[in-house]
Amino acid sequence: MNNDKILHIDMGAMDSNVHSDHATLCLGIESSCDETSAAIVDSDRNILSHIIYSQIPEHQKYGGVVPELAARAHILAIEDVVSQALKNANKTINDIDVVAATAGPGLIGGVLVGWMAATGIAQATNKPLIAVNHLEGHALVPRLCATLADGTIAKSGVEFPYLLMLASGGHCQILLVHGVGQYEMIGQTLDDSAGEAYDKVAKMLGLGYPGGPIVDKYAQNGNPRAFDFPRPLCDKPNCDFSFSGIKTAARTFLGRVDAPYSDEFINDFCASFQAAVVDCIVNRLSNALRDSRVRDVAPKTLVVAGGVAKNSAIRAAMEKMAQKNKMVFAAPPMNLCTDNGAMIAWAGLENFAIGNIVDAPIAPRPRWPLTEL
Repeated sequence: MNNDKILHIDMGAMDSNVHSDHATLCLGIESSCDETSAAIVDSDRNILSHIIYSQIPEHQKYGGVVPELAARAHILAIEDVVSQALKNANKTINDIDVVAATAGPGLIGGVLVGWMAATGIAQATNKPLIAVNHLEGHALVPRLCATLADGTIAKSGVEFPYLLMLASGGHCQILLVHGVGQYEMIGQTLDDSAGEAYDKVAKMLGLGYPGGPIVDKYAQNGNPRAFDFPRPLCDKPNCDFSFSGIKTAARTFLGRVDAPYSDEFINDFCASFQAAVVDCIVNRLSNALRDSRVRDVAPKTLVVAGGVAKNSAIRAAMEKMAQKNKMVFAAPPMNLCTDNGAMIAWAGLENFAIGNIVDAPIAPRPRWPLTEL
């Protein structure tokens, strides 16, 4: 692996000197898609080290992740990434108390690489092993640290229960988070996820991959009313999403216009598309807040997590919604929104605290709904 492709995430909480001897240390490994990541996190919410090797350059020319290439890249990167995480934390593997890794859902070739590495480490060192659901990693990371509406980063952690908008990869869900391993589905996508729609629209426009950050960037300079995109299911009383109609409308609009597209056209198109996605999310969350299951629990915090949580318009809309409903808004810091080892380490610590330890061989899963935990 070319070491100049390793991304070192630097956060204020990342300091090996803040670790106290009484805190539990977890090595977390993530490899479910196109990032190979490892982190050392302690039970006092300190990130001692965090390494991400991103495969985006390898996949950009294909306009999306190629599973076979991703699995091969994980194999080449995993040893260096784990070693670098230990080195940056000034720890050895013997200092680690718990080993955690993503066991699904995700691209199974990549999941297997990280899981087998974690299993080997745990067996060789006689450390407890935690099988982390990748989605639970996203769901719980705001309890490690969260960005609040005023921009401050709180290490105190979001308290249960909270209402979560989880948008990561092929998933787009509204969940009531009652506790570790306790998730109640309020709404979910019936077809494409928001992230998939962003990637497809970016590809149609020839903007590159990953599409989410690129479309968001162009949208900030465009007219959100230039194109009339549909708002699927917004006239329905439930909380489910549908984004395939927005994607189809994008393809239809673009079929009437000859490429290359002007900068103004791209800006307006991205802004109009993003406005439709945001309107759908706001509408579905509004229904969720009126749902009797949510009202009965009365969560105090509205949380967005997953890669789409980096989107400026979605964050702004959810901040406004939280304020309107007298709730606290929280989201992971930007560098913990996409797939990362720190969220897996923290989810590992949360599960370890309640005794969820692997005590028999398990098979990683390409599909693993949160409601099956």
